[in-house]
Amino acid sequence: MPVRWYSVVVDCADMRAQSAWWAQVLGWVVAYEDDEESTIVPPHALDEARDVPVEERGPGLCFVQVPERKQVKNRLHLDLAPRAGEDQAEAVERLVALGATRTDVGHADDVSWVVLADPEGNEFCVLSPRD
Repeated sequence: MPVRWYSVVVDCADMRAQSAWWAQVLGWVVAYEDDEESTIVPPHALDEARDVPVEERGPGLCFVQVPERKQVKNRLHLDLAPRAGEDQAEAVERLVALGATRTDVGHADDVSWVVLADPEGNEFCVLSPRD
């Protein structure tokens, strides 16, 4: 039997700040938090947890506090996308207003995505609109 993808874990210096920032970016909510980790999920996930089989639940995004700072480019990153009909540039500007920064990871200038970094420097991409 295959294993279940439970969460994506992000090491960070301030797990509560990162969790709150990403919850605001994604429109998600904190589902669990203690002194060691903070996990966010889509708001509907809390309601659906009673009715959706465990195997069908999507992963959460978990932030774990670690003593060391980020050193190099991420080996794994998140791709975010505005919905079809929405504007990529507006989505990018919203994220920058929330504290994201534009970053160069060596990509060509004519790509269809924008590379940003969260407040702790973790890279992520904003793709063109899609559903």
